[in-house]
Amino acid sequence: MDSFEFNKFAGAVLFSVLLILAVATLSETLFTTEPADPQSYAVDVPEDGGAAAPKQEEKATPLPVLLAEADPAKGEKAAKVCAACHNFEEGAGAKIGPDLYHVVGREIAAFPGFGYSDALKQIGGKWTFEALDHFLKSPKDYAPGTAMGFAGIKKDEKRADVIAYLNTLGSNLPLPEVKQEAPAEEGGDAAAPAEEGGDAAAPAETGEETPAE
Repeated sequence: MDSFEFNKFAGAVLFSVLLILAVATLSETLFTTEPADPQSYAVDVPEDGGAAAPKQEEKATPLPVLLAEADPAKGEKAAKVCAACHNFEEGAGAKIGPDLYHVVGREIAAFPGFGYSDALKQIGGKWTFEALDHFLKSPKDYAPGTAMGFAGIKKDEKRADVIAYLNTLGSNLPLPEVKQEAPAEEGGDAAAPAEEGGDAAAPAETGEETPAE
């Protein structure tokens, strides 16, 4: 083999080696994997090692407690949206809905001369605090078929404010008593039940309907 042929062979081998080194270097650059970060997927584990306890649903505040804490002044402001359909003054008479003066404690569907829907007439009884609370929360659920177009007051505290305000309009009935839970006896497993005839509040008689029918 002459020197020219040898140089060609040597050059080809050298080129091949350089090409392999270049491909290897490029591959490391393109496909290098960074070390895993142990904090990237950190999971909170309770200290006792057990499963996390599910969140408990908040217990609804009883109506007597809501009424005891209610603000009639706030209720008056909230009830202004009802003024388009109702009067709140004694003797003012009905509008689209009946007059709401003295509504608390009034017989349901009993305002003189007002044409109530059959759905409300069939309810019977009086507008007690409890009845008003249910009605104001969702009139159509309380009296399916009612002509009352009001969607309802979903917030418990706001509903209690409105009922407290309505009670000042000629009714002034005593609010339901707040039932006090008996403290558990030392060493006992549970609170003793209230004695018969104890503090449980009898719902105050109320009457009539609230926003319109």
